[in-house]
Amino acid sequence: GAKKKAACPGLGLFYTILSAFLFSVASLFLKKIQDVHSVEVSAFRCVFQMAFVLPGLIYYKTGFLGPKGKRIFLFFRGFLGSTAMVLLYYAYQVMPLADATVITFTSPVFTSLLAWIFLKEKYSLWDLLFTLFAITGVILIARPPFLFGSHVTGIEGSYSDHLKGTIAAIASTLSAASTIVILRKVGKSVHYFLSIWYYAVIGLIGCVIALFVLNEWRLPHCGRDRVFLILIGLLGLGGQVFLTKALQIEKAGPVSIMRTMDVVFAFILQVLFLNHLPTWWTVGGALCVVASSCGTAIRKWRHSVKKAKQREI
Repeated sequence: GAKKKAACPGLGLFYTILSAFLFSVASLFLKKIQDVHSVEVSAFRCVFQMAFVLPGLIYYKTGFLGPKGKRIFLFFRGFLGSTAMVLLYYAYQVMPLADATVITFTSPVFTSLLAWIFLKEKYSLWDLLFTLFAITGVILIARPPFLFGSHVTGIEGSYSDHLKGTIAAIASTLSAASTIVILRKVGKSVHYFLSIWYYAVIGLIGCVIALFVLNEWRLPHCGRDRVFLILIGLLGLGGQVFLTKALQIEKAGPVSIMRTMDVVFAFILQVLFLNHLPTWWTVGGALCVVASSCGTAIRKWRHSVKKAKQREI
């Protein structure tokens, strides 16, 4: 018989790096947009996701509402996921790209904490140490005046905007971590496409309502901004597709570690295209957050490997 072709080694990690690069470029384009509110950008992103997911829902015949017992979880998954997106886009617009990206990488640490609270998963002293590392990294990036004095350098615009962006990025991270906990609770009983469908539909409805309340709904005047909006939608979608493919052929631990390349790309793009050199405080905060994120991923990876071996025995 024909020999089965061996899988390309490292393909999953390559997909992860490609996904991180696409997400970083989308964030760069978001920084370049001049006259569009972050909520409107999020609405366009939701439209792209709906257009992508709809054929999949029809093909797999999943329906549009999901199992009755899971709909409340899907609703909160959509609400929290879309909230995380809006807050993150706002953070990208008002603070340095690298700073906002670094703060989002505290998500694995907060996911472990929330899973311990709501799902009764194990939370060890190592997890506590990684949480403290992540909080230290965020403090180094935020640089509150009561610790670092009243003159804070190396930020974009006013310190007030920097602080608002930091709070938005932290809230986005907590919302994203809550979303992951909900997805763990739901498990494999709900199709992946249906989960994204809730995320896109609820996000679009919420964004439209918010835009009318804020009176910010308008097409950008500049043709360049319109192109950027389309590219953000396409790049965000591409990043999500490649990340999903990576998780299908590679273990979650190495993928989580390799995703920290997002931070590296954010620093490079910020220096090359935004002419904003990161401060040593930001670099130190990034090292703390990346160390805590990698440590959390490695521990979970080893734990899953250990459980797999026990099942084999």
